[in-house]
Amino acid sequence: MPLMHPIVFDEYHAILASPIGPLGLVESAAGEMALIDFLPHAAPLRPPASVVLREAARQLDAYFRSPDFVFDLPCRLDGTAHQLAVWQQIAAIPCGQLLRYAEIARRIGSVPRAVGGACGRNPLPIIIPCHRVVAANGLGGFNANRNGIDWLPIKRQLLVHEGIL
Repeated sequence: MPLMHPIVFDEYHAILASPIGPLGLVESAAGEMALIDFLPHAAPLRPPASVVLREAARQLDAYFRSPDFVFDLPCRLDGTAHQLAVWQQIAAIPCGQLLRYAEIARRIGSVPRAVGGACGRNPLPIIIPCHRVVAANGLGGFNANRNGIDWLPIKRQLLVHEGIL
């Protein structure tokens, strides 16, 4: 699928190599993690220059070495009340476990499709492990094809890394 909008790599404050491909990181003006994007393999790497980005890089590396690593980073989450409720539910899913969109919907008084939409808008995948949320009859989607790219293979890779698939 062609990109809908070209990716502007300069918008990322750091671009890290990872086992699943480059990760673009953005830090808020207040020094909190604000965004992690999965980037195409051709993305130019950029080392983290700030304290929070260096710590994010360290913690992401720790996660890729040991999937049960627990993230502890200052994060900025901008979203609707519904999105924030979904992201809170996702953040509580332990490594090695899955939760269905319908279960999250039941817990917060929503519907599975809306939960899926909020999952796709999760600004901090991996840290807020939306890859651990699946459909009733399969994996479901992943990262809402952000940047116009199908990232479902990354969801599979993360679930294999965590020993779920």
